[in-house]
Amino acid sequence: MSTVLEKTGVSQIVSENLVSSLGAIGPYALLAGIYFTTSLMTMFISNTATAVLMAPIAFSAAQQIGVSPYSFMFAVTLGASMCFASPFSTPPNALVMKAGRYTFMDYVYVGLPLQIIIGIVMTFVLPLLFPFA
Repeated sequence: MSTVLEKTGVSQIVSENLVSSLGAIGPYALLAGIYFTTSLMTMFISNTATAVLMAPIAFSAAQQIGVSPYSFMFAVTLGASMCFASPFSTPPNALVMKAGRYTFMDYVYVGLPLQIIIGIVMTFVLPLLFPFA
């Protein structure tokens, strides 16, 4: 799937849109944008599919602004893995939903604040572990 997106140019278009809207602000804003885009996508499709789709976009975005892609790729990993706000992204969430009789909004109320907090923390911690330069 990601190969198709790359060969058709969709990955490049999405990457260019992220860079044009957030890249001028700086690498921290773009890193946050990659995380939150990935985090939003994983609410509706599986975390694995999200990571496969977003990895080439994150890599390309980092290259376009001339920084190391390591923190951007890790942002995709974290964004795809932090699927607290949806029952659809991973089988355990769906399993618990049925057993606990939770609604979709129950996941949003509990999970969305966690995803936002993790995103904010990650935006500042990842560049310390994987510098942009």
